[in-house]
Amino acid sequence: MQKRGTLRGRAGNVSAYYSNELSKIGKTCSQVNGTGKNKGEGVRLMTTQVLTPHQSQFYAWLLTRRAAGDTVESLASTLVDAQVDLNPHQVEAALFACKNPLSRGVILADEVGLGKTIEAGLVIAQRWAERRRRILIIVPANLRKQWHQEMQDKFGLQGLILEAKSYNAIRKQECRNPFLTSSAPIICSYQFAKTKADDIKGIDWDLVVLDEAHRLRNVYKPSNVIARTLKDALARVHSKVLLTATPLQNSLLELYGLVSIIDDRVFGDLDSFRAQFSSPSKVQSFESLRARLAGICKRTLRRQVQPYVSYTARRAIVQEFTPSDEEKELSSLVADYLRRPNLKALPEGQRQLISLVLWKLLASSTHAIAGALETMANRLQKVLDKAREIPDLAEALDEDYESLDETADEWDDQGSGGESLQPDERAAIAQEIEELRQFKALATNIRDNAKGKALLTALDRAFAELDRLGAPKKAVIFTESRRTQDYLCSLLADTSYGEGIVLFNGTNSDARAQAIYQDWLKRHAGTDRITGSKTADTRAALVEHFKERGTIMIATEAGAEGINLQFCSLVINYDLPWNPQRIEQRIGRCHRYGQMFDVVVVNFVDRSNEADARVYELLAEKFQLFEGVFGASDEVLGTIGSGVDFERRIAEIYKNCRDPETIKASFEQLQLDLSGEINEAMVKTRQLLLENFDEEVQERLRIRAEDSRAARGRYERMLMDLTRAELGDCAEFDDDGFVLRRLPDKEIEGVALGRYELPRRSGDAHLYRLGYPLAEWVIRQAKSRQLPGCRLTFDYDAYGTQVSTLKPYRGKSGWLTVKLITVEALGNREEHLIVAASTVDGTVLAEDDPEKLLRFPARTQPSASPADADELLSADVEARKLQLLREINQRNLSYFQQEVEKLDAWADDLKLGLEQEIKEIDREIKEIRRTAAISPTLDEKLHWQRRQRELEGKRNKLRRELFDRQDEVESQRNDLIGQLETQLQQKVTEETLFTIKWELI
Repeated sequence: MQKRGTLRGRAGNVSAYYSNELSKIGKTCSQVNGTGKNKGEGVRLMTTQVLTPHQSQFYAWLLTRRAAGDTVESLASTLVDAQVDLNPHQVEAALFACKNPLSRGVILADEVGLGKTIEAGLVIAQRWAERRRRILIIVPANLRKQWHQEMQDKFGLQGLILEAKSYNAIRKQECRNPFLTSSAPIICSYQFAKTKADDIKGIDWDLVVLDEAHRLRNVYKPSNVIARTLKDALARVHSKVLLTATPLQNSLLELYGLVSIIDDRVFGDLDSFRAQFSSPSKVQSFESLRARLAGICKRTLRRQVQPYVSYTARRAIVQEFTPSDEEKELSSLVADYLRRPNLKALPEGQRQLISLVLWKLLASSTHAIAGALETMANRLQKVLDKAREIPDLAEALDEDYESLDETADEWDDQGSGGESLQPDERAAIAQEIEELRQFKALATNIRDNAKGKALLTALDRAFAELDRLGAPKKAVIFTESRRTQDYLCSLLADTSYGEGIVLFNGTNSDARAQAIYQDWLKRHAGTDRITGSKTADTRAALVEHFKERGTIMIATEAGAEGINLQFCSLVINYDLPWNPQRIEQRIGRCHRYGQMFDVVVVNFVDRSNEADARVYELLAEKFQLFEGVFGASDEVLGTIGSGVDFERRIAEIYKNCRDPETIKASFEQLQLDLSGEINEAMVKTRQLLLENFDEEVQERLRIRAEDSRAARGRYERMLMDLTRAELGDCAEFDDDGFVLRRLPDKEIEGVALGRYELPRRSGDAHLYRLGYPLAEWVIRQAKSRQLPGCRLTFDYDAYGTQVSTLKPYRGKSGWLTVKLITVEALGNREEHLIVAASTVDGTVLAEDDPEKLLRFPARTQPSASPADADELLSADVEARKLQLLREINQRNLSYFQQEVEKLDAWADDLKLGLEQEIKEIDREIKEIRRTAAISPTLDEKLHWQRRQRELEGKRNKLRRELFDRQDEVESQRNDLIGQLETQLQQKVTEETLFTIKWELI
């Protein structure tokens, strides 16, 4: 047996050793018949039985071994650690992504609302557990915080958001690539990833996840700069996960584009793809395309998961209001100002972006626009005074309109612009400053806002609806402005809601928030709730305060990203974004998995403003955001992409259209353009190409649900049994966890005393995970212990459950051995435990009976040397090993065959592309011959004859090139297959963990 560490406190002889071990671990129960609620629960009774050192080592290896990628066991440690109840379709998707070690990635295309973030999170957590930790997550700018929070809350992974400020700070401090500085998953936006493509390209990423990946589907078009840049930057990445509900929107070429982001060798070039698949009506080519996509794209529908996920509905309430004459005058003056062709207050490079923000602040409240107008006037005064430092207007406005920086991240034309001031412009600038200050004075003099008064009415209506539904009386009010947030707080302070108000924004630095934070710190002192990050902990404190004590949360858009409020079922859009994805994100804070009630959504509409009314109609009727079970459809969300272009279109209407008729016509055209992009034929094609029969999917999900539930329960029990054995009298255990009274080793770092529970339990306790330092110490102790031969006496009755296959062995004894088999092939490593046992009278225990035996309660006695084990046992071990290697080889051969078929299809595609060009020239030659035959003059006939000879020469040259190119393609194919064959070679190592004498009583 290979030596594997030293035994702490080992006695001088075997008998003394076991006496010492058992006294350290705790007394072994010789009989466990069960009392109280545990009686007759079978495996659950193991929690009252302290494992022997041999069983502890076996459990430790079972918990941490690298299993085959197509089994639930490969995800088991992640399932145990995840702080979320996983649905079977999510486990199925994660296994699909991890299955084939030769695959360069997958597209996870579940319908909207099924938790693709969780699916990707499972893959990320699995790679992290495998210590493949160079992970990049590229997402839309407005989803960065949400991803950060989901990874932290559900998988215990503290990501790093990289944007301009953090990137520059790291670059300045550490003078190296900031993408390499973190020992955590990196999260960044598409725009930022494009900007830093060179940094990304130079890193060997273990995994790259791209959310809302339909943005990349037109990568084959030269105009899609972001997609083409990212494709090049990520070309060398061997594992990518693309998330999109709409992988196919308007053209089959979009599938070609998305697949090419993952792997350029699934299809040939664009011309060959067009030639084969441009007409999906051809049954043969359609089936071929479906087959090629089957291993790379997975899609599950909402109706297919209904047995596992219960959905509530959305109910819309429209609250109309009519602005006062003063408010209308202010809006008219500011709107006319923003429509001017030349404005010195707006830097040229930022005009579109800042105009959008100003239109939104104007609609938010007089307080919001007053602050913005003052900021603009003060900045323009500094330009006039030729001040040394002139503040960036976007940064200044971002203090109020917090999501401005994220909006800017999606705008290609963002830039501060120069401040070239000509002498003859000074008078115009002074005049503009005066106007801005007049507008600001008018706004400041308006104390009451009509929309603010309407809010009080809306709250009464909405809370009455909550009463009818039986839902808790809680509401989250969204605004796009910090100043409007303060106004609403003061408005509600003197009402019956005043005591239950919680403010939530990007800084959470106000006195009220900090008082809540300090109280939260005291209540959760010594628990894992406190992360040490003041920003994250303040957000957690505010959400908890709102849940337990609050009535109304007034939140800014940027502040509320990434928080989960499923305990609240009333969403009030005080300011309505123009970007449907932002609205969906807002409502999704409450209307999400775990929501028990229908969600009421309140929207404010100024019917007297034609543009405002049309925006609401478009969002409500076309996008269907506010009513129904799921909100916006896949087709709509896929059509608008990031939503930024859609916002621009609306901003252009506000800027250019003044009378109701023009506004109406412009919105009708916008809706018409949108409808044109939702291609019903492509929706049908997507269904046929990417969706499987409901019955087939639901049966697979049923099996996956059973497998994952069983695996998670089994692994949780093993972890707690192992922990009980290794901690001994350092901890007190109960059915839900344990209380750690003292550390078993002073050198363990990052472990606090107190109560520990597995994830998904309730209450203030440390979350006990496989990756937690205490669990790592427990596993390390058990695995590193050198175990001499001994005798284990297993107690059949103490197990508490009948095991019919082992019952005949009662009263018998024999030998049992456990071996660790490590197999490396296809760039992947698997670890398998072979357990074999035989009786002294020459019988071999079949199938998994030896492993079952190790799960029985046992007591330890010294015994003869393992060298005395019989040859029969060795022969059974060898037979089990050969069977295991055959199964692994067969599975790897199937992966190899998939890759060979892919490469064959790719080579055929490229040849087809070359042949298509020759066919096209043949067609031209025939056409020229016909033209020449009917040409009326000799000159024309000679012209066409010359043209025919030129084409024939070109065709003959192409034919020769075709053979050369075919040889080149074949050579590339053969080289790649040769590389695969090399990877297919198995490297097998074997290690004996222990061999024992056994007896079953």
